[in-house]
Amino acid sequence: MNKSTGRDLTSGSPMKLILDFTLPLLLGLLFQQFYNMVDTIVVGQYLGVNALAGVGSTGSISFLVIGFVIGVCSGFAIPVAQKFGSKDFDALRKCVGNTIWIVIFFSAVLTTATCLLCSNILTLMHTPDEVFSEAYNYIFVIFLGIPVTFLYNTLSGFIRSLGDSKTPVIFLVISSLLNIVLDIFMIVALKMGVAGAGWATVISQLVSGILCLVYIGKRFDILRPRKEDLKPNAHYIGRLCASGLPMGLQYSITAIGSILLQSAVNTLGPTYMASMTTGSKVGQFMCCPLDALGTAMATYGGQNVGAGKVERLNKGLRDCLILGIAYSIIAFLIAFLLGDKLAMLFINKNDVESAADIPLILNLARQFLITNAAFYIALAFVNIVRFLIQGMGFSQIAVYAGLFELIARAIVGVLLVPKFGYDAACFASPLAWILADFFLIPAYFACHSRVKRQFEKHSAIS
Repeated sequence: MNKSTGRDLTSGSPMKLILDFTLPLLLGLLFQQFYNMVDTIVVGQYLGVNALAGVGSTGSISFLVIGFVIGVCSGFAIPVAQKFGSKDFDALRKCVGNTIWIVIFFSAVLTTATCLLCSNILTLMHTPDEVFSEAYNYIFVIFLGIPVTFLYNTLSGFIRSLGDSKTPVIFLVISSLLNIVLDIFMIVALKMGVAGAGWATVISQLVSGILCLVYIGKRFDILRPRKEDLKPNAHYIGRLCASGLPMGLQYSITAIGSILLQSAVNTLGPTYMASMTTGSKVGQFMCCPLDALGTAMATYGGQNVGAGKVERLNKGLRDCLILGIAYSIIAFLIAFLLGDKLAMLFINKNDVESAADIPLILNLARQFLITNAAFYIALAFVNIVRFLIQGMGFSQIAVYAGLFELIARAIVGVLLVPKFGYDAACFASPLAWILADFFLIPAYFACHSRVKRQFEKHSAIS
């Protein structure tokens, strides 16, 4: 990789390229999940159950807001990948320059709104009085750090769009290790409570964002906008928003569906709540490879559409699906054979009323995990096809697919859980994935045909 270019995904074996791109992403996702565990342990051990519950109660709203930020930033990287694929570096720099203005605007609006409404949001979520202050002190700091979240995710997205998936992972590892150190320092030494955990997260992410900025300055000339590239341009701003906003909304819509389902499970009692939470934690680890494959396909699709190599899209999709299906089968076998043992590693005894409940919780968590893992092939199609469509430039499709998932989880949460209980909750995500696939698979072929016609028309004119 020289100082002006990145890694070209428009030539060579699609499977090899996708594997090479995916593995660093997977390591980063796994490490991030591991860090989240350690972060929880630090808060629980040093600040107690109420602090842990307060931080935990903000998870859904954090996913709603921060997930939107991550989705938007991923969308901003798509036009950059397309311009890199077409080798139109002047337009690429203009995309980067106009992204800066959009990020500044979104950061200011989101930070101001969430910080001012923080107390109201927690009240609407029926946050218990005994943990309200802990929840507020933590999530307020996280909301203050929204500009930092934009900084890291925008820059790391740019780096990945040029085919470099390794460097953002290195910075993520550095950030996560720093976060753990700062957690202990601010909570134990400075006695800052849960706010200290929040500041540790913000500061460590700021460091990773700065590292990305320095790296871009040294390695990627094409990502450094010139003075004329920083002039706001309505065409580029519109293109970037059309790519970023739908992806951000897709994350938020998914979060709303999860909140509705969790609210329904909460009515079943603490044992079922703990079982689903434990099963979900294991599932988050097991789904990391499918998440990484999806992210890889966004960059692959963007570069190849930019290069006009439409014929490589189907090849990449086929090879990526082979990898996703193979992993899904292995994951199901692991869940079936080791589901209860894996759940034991993730169970939070603070969520359990008595030790006698643990065997039941483990069995219920295993049930949740096996039911979901049996449909991981459907999830593989959702992640791979959806991100490929987004990379091709049809980000609005993500919103429609997300709506199908929301509808499925809402139906299960509102109608089926009250009638069939925990068994219905276990099938919520599989139903969501299947409904999304019914929409996404035909949508991909429609998008592929449209892109193919566009390039054929362009070639005829040329």
